[in-house]
Amino acid sequence: MSKIVLVKNTITSSLKKIQANLDKLPQEAYDFYKSITPVRSGNARRNTRFNKSRDEIQAQYAYASRLDEGYSKQAPKGMSEPTEQFIAKRSKQIIKGK
Repeated sequence: MSKIVLVKNTITSSLKKIQANLDKLPQEAYDFYKSITPVRSGNARRNTRFNKSRDEIQAQYAYASRLDEGYSKQAPKGMSEPTEQFIAKRSKQIIKGK
């Protein structure tokens, strides 16, 4: 019986750690998104917000969609696509326990 309890506790502990790291992922994605947002005047970065209640990144400036379409040489792929790739890669790392 003790081996079963030990395995169960190990699994539960591992799942809790995975869940805790997955819970941090939206904030990590926001930080990544903001870090790759082009900087000219700083307006785009200053007006990029994270809505925690919705786990949503909000780009609150008039030319946000243009930047996200790759208009800037600083972010030729925009910000959404690289952020989606970051989330996929980071999710795999978390599940693997890294």
